[in-house]
Amino acid sequence: MHNRTLSLERRSLFPSPEELNRLTWGLEAAGAEEILNWALETYADALTLSVSFGGAEGMILLDMLWRQGADVRVFTLDTGLLFAETVKFREEVTERYGMTLDVICPELTIAEQARQFGPQLYKRNPDLCCYMRKVEPLRRALAGYGAWITGIRRDQTEQRANTPVVGWEERFGVAKIAPLALWSMDQVRDYVEEHKVPVNPLLQRGYKSIGCEPCTKRVTDGEQSRAGRWAGSEKNECGLHVQSNWEMRPPLAKRRPSS
Repeated sequence: MHNRTLSLERRSLFPSPEELNRLTWGLEAAGAEEILNWALETYADALTLSVSFGGAEGMILLDMLWRQGADVRVFTLDTGLLFAETVKFREEVTERYGMTLDVICPELTIAEQARQFGPQLYKRNPDLCCYMRKVEPLRRALAGYGAWITGIRRDQTEQRANTPVVGWEERFGVAKIAPLALWSMDQVRDYVEEHKVPVNPLLQRGYKSIGCEPCTKRVTDGEQSRAGRWAGSEKNECGLHVQSNWEMRPPLAKRRPSS
């Protein structure tokens, strides 16, 4: 499933990183559907969409593509630590949209990770845990594809404030397309209500951003949407969109944490 390859000849037909930097300025004024159409025309079957089934943004993009009748490979990362509600919701969405979903799992199970690195690594070294359970699986999920559609928005965190609508993701060797980069939370809610898009039920129970169960808490109305992620620490990114401190460390410094 993850042995897909993309020939150099095929890759040469896609926009270069420099061309993407120029294209993003023109696409800034485009609507999300227009950006998706551009992506479909440019990358065709080399295009893939990631959906976490936690936030509404991924569901909106899935709904837009479904309404267009677009045949795009959809994948999700299952860390093994997701809320039971998220897993159930994922199954319901798969059935509702009649879609084939590629579920990407880490190389190690939770039990195997605990034996090698000690229990509850997410508490002692969350950056390493996120790397093994999210970043490395994402790298495998994107192998053989030319472009990755993601639902991140600029106003979610300071680190995402400069997210381009389209750009080159050097770490994964793909174009990264964020059709909702300029959207506000109000626009997200409006689309969900207008098109009756299903969303994770936890969003109605005090959660604003949903990730792994041990690292996700409810937040109050006045708090930033990702305040419930890794609450009590300075961490608010898992490493998928912003390189983590652990990943940036020199190789020799990446030692196995003590158990």
